[in-house]
Amino acid sequence: MTSAPPSATAALPLSVLPPGHPLVQERRVGVLLVNLGSPSGTDYRSVRRYLKQFLSDPRVIEIWRPLWWVILNLVVLSIRPRRSGHAYAQIWDKVRNESPLIVITRAQAEKLGTRLAGDGIVVDFAMRYGEPAIGERLAAMRDAGCDRILIAPLYPQYAAATTATANDAAFAALKHMRWQPAVRTLPAYHDDPAYIDALAVTLEAALARLPFAPDVVLASYHGLPRAYLDRGDPYHCQCQKTTRLLRERLGWPQEKLRIVFQSRFGRAEWLRPYADQTIAELGRGGVRKIAVIMPGFSADCLETLEEIAIRAAATFRENGGEAFAAISCLNDSDAGMGLIETLVRRELSGWV
Repeated sequence: MTSAPPSATAALPLSVLPPGHPLVQERRVGVLLVNLGSPSGTDYRSVRRYLKQFLSDPRVIEIWRPLWWVILNLVVLSIRPRRSGHAYAQIWDKVRNESPLIVITRAQAEKLGTRLAGDGIVVDFAMRYGEPAIGERLAAMRDAGCDRILIAPLYPQYAAATTATANDAAFAALKHMRWQPAVRTLPAYHDDPAYIDALAVTLEAALARLPFAPDVVLASYHGLPRAYLDRGDPYHCQCQKTTRLLRERLGWPQEKLRIVFQSRFGRAEWLRPYADQTIAELGRGGVRKIAVIMPGFSADCLETLEEIAIRAAATFRENGGEAFAAISCLNDSDAGMGLIETLVRRELSGWV
């Protein structure tokens, strides 16, 4: 019985393989930080292109596809890009001409790369929607010699519309690679002690810097349609657990730290209580000073900087409130980077 002939690649000496071929590269470990994404600009076309990609994802909008195609293309994409573009313009980083989410996630990747440099780990970042694309950055890491890659969606609480779709995009890119790297994915960390500690330390420091003591602190999470919870999505339960653990870590009573959900879209019922309604009710009910933290966001973005820090603050004051503070996300702060490093090193165990 004769053995099969060696492949053409295996027969070639390394010296004649083309530059960038995996066999030429030193074997390395990579970490790809992933977040949601943003448009490339605040103009109508840029925002429309981004929204079309985002809202076409069946993980995000779980409606019968033919019906949703009509609604999206004939209604939503005719109206929403201008509104969203105006919102992005209010928080846009004009120096870098990028959204804050891109700026911050890049900073997180750069700082993590510095922290892991001694281990020879390659760190990069990507966005689920828009640029830099997940598939593009995975291919670049593979070409740089990474034969093992940790895909790290920076979502503390798991949702199919966030964590799962980021992983979907990564797996779809792997389907087109003849030589795939081995991959791991970062699990949700909603109840991780390092995460709860980072939130508590950041919140306490932020409150100490305020010129007022809030009567109530709201923990605001991005909302989801109620139907997603009914279908088995664990997101709502994980948000509740994060809030409870943070409350216990701070030693606060339940009425001091309350949970709300923001960013609802459309007419369907979403997770309650709604942030905008709660903030208005607090103002009308005599609460004069509040602060809002957003534990479900690993980096400040449109939803934290415009929806909460600008619009929610205006809503509170219009309803009788006096002092409002939006607490920054963990971002690339020392506490935030310490958390990311802890999570990544744990997931790289056995590779590094």
